Amino acid sequence: MAFKLATRLVAWQRQHGRHDLPWQNTKDPYRVWLSEIMLQQTQVAAVVPYYQRFMDRFPDVEALACAPAEDVMSLWAGLGYYARARNLHACARSVMQDWGGRFPPDAKRLATLPGIGPSTAAAIASFCYAERIAILDGNVKRVFARYFAIEGDVTTKPVEQSLWKQATDALPTAIQLKRDPDIMTAYTQGLMDLGATLCTKHQPACLTCPIKKDCQAHIQGRTRELPWPRARKTTPERTTGMLIACHQGRILLEKRPESGIWGGLWSLPEVQSDTPVEQYCDRFGLKAKQTHSLTPFQHVFTHFRLTIFPVIAYLGSNRFTKSQIATRTDRLEWITVKDLHTLGLPAPVRKLLKGLLTDNMLG
Repeated sequence: MAFKLATRLVAWQRQHGRHDLPWQNTKDPYRVWLSEIMLQQTQVAAVVPYYQRFMDRFPDVEALACAPAEDVMSLWAGLGYYARARNLHACARSVMQDWGGRFPPDAKRLATLPGIGPSTAAAIASFCYAERIAILDGNVKRVFARYFAIEGDVTTKPVEQSLWKQATDALPTAIQLKRDPDIMTAYTQGLMDLGATLCTKHQPACLTCPIKKDCQAHIQGRTRELPWPRARKTTPERTTGMLIACHQGRILLEKRPESGIWGGLWSLPEVQSDTPVEQYCDRFGLKAKQTHSLTPFQHVFTHFRLTIFPVIAYLGSNRFTKSQIATRTDRLEWITVKDLHTLGLPAPVRKLLKGLLTDNMLG
């Protein structure tokens, strides 16, 4: 069964799989690693422009390692899950400092680098070094849960361990690898392609699937049932107020701490959402001649939903400097409106400010 799986999957991938993604057709571990990190919990269509911009700005691991953290965060802004960007930078520096500028040549050692887990390490090793090793990202879990009819929540440890065993047992054999040195690239990419294009979460295209003859979910008529859905949890609700302080073509921004939500990005100063409008500016030692409450809006994170209550404030004619701001002065800066696009801003903040610029409200 495993032999048939590899044989059919490889043949399908070479004829029908994806071959024109910008990080394919290379054995450069830097390019493969960058794409794998970006693709974690993010769709291919969203990743492509970010990947291309990163490659233009940081063409190799040395360029990325030497770049200021703020430049890295600025290019990453909008892609989400910002810990990935911080780990990306830390990993590049580790490769330069600890590995002489070369990525480790096997999955075991790749997995010791910041931000590289077992599946990502395996993907890099498989694509770049032809290592015979299993991957198990979200799409692949779905493929194997259906193919082997594995029940249970695939995010739980016991089920995940079962999936790892099946994924390892399903690898091309050593004999296949000897006969076809590129088989691991086609096999690994085939699993990714199958999960992304045919064996999708909703309405899988079983009729055109290359492995349907032995897929237990297809045989048993359980493709809609498997994999089991994750237990639903109530999404926590949070609120925050954001101050948009404007003065002579400048906006007051605050650099967020390196850890936590939007770590290392520039954002709008926050206050408690129930703060009266007139106190928004007082919170930062500013005096406004005019304030307006804007329409609240929501931003959904993986683990909670955030409702943002923005207030725009136009300051008086006197010029306020950072030294005159009463609180958190080490992280607050006046940024000119024309320079906003150069900074790493959280997606909802960037969207909010872009809308205000379009409406000529930032003056």
